[in-house]
Amino acid sequence: MELQAIMNKIKRRTPSILGIEHFTKSAVLLPLVQRDKELHVLFEVRSHKLRRQPGEICFPGGRIEADDQTEQDAAIRETKEELGVSDQDISNVHPLDYLVTPFGMIVYTYTGLIDTSSRFSPNPSEVGETFTVPLSFFLSTEPKIHHVNLEVQPEENFPYELITGGENYKWQTRQMDEYFYIYEDKVIWGLTARVLSHFVDMLR
Repeated sequence: MELQAIMNKIKRRTPSILGIEHFTKSAVLLPLVQRDKELHVLFEVRSHKLRRQPGEICFPGGRIEADDQTEQDAAIRETKEELGVSDQDISNVHPLDYLVTPFGMIVYTYTGLIDTSSRFSPNPSEVGETFTVPLSFFLSTEPKIHHVNLEVQPEENFPYELITGGENYKWQTRQMDEYFYIYEDKVIWGLTARVLSHFVDMLR
């Protein structure tokens, strides 16, 4: 291949995440609502009918579909479907940082304001209930952080003979932080708490 052709290919492309085509891509919205002259964060409790993470606390969101024009469109669509709100009820949507998880998923995160003057109609197949927490609670409360150790376990027929060190190769391991907020009887943890902590850090 000619050098100029190689350079042209490189110049024309936009850098991305290596292997992004193999990642699952999702989008979530951290919803803010006005309650009693104070900003609150709105949460969902996942329906107990769901196979994945039933009963856990989360933000509205889900997988990005082929019909979604942008990641933000996906976050808004999922919010409308799960909470039963309309486009007119959602405003001031802005991006936060995105997450690349150790489990092959990219999560694009947003925050936005939801008008509570219109009635919510949560989808019962996905949402068991909703609740809100004053934003001031999170601004004045540090999350508890616990650690999960991720271990490397090569498959049974891994070709150790092809690498220096063989079966004694020193694999890099890592520790994953899990964030927890406890508000009254609600435990907000995992990815939801991580996004929330990032949002609060931005405000501070």
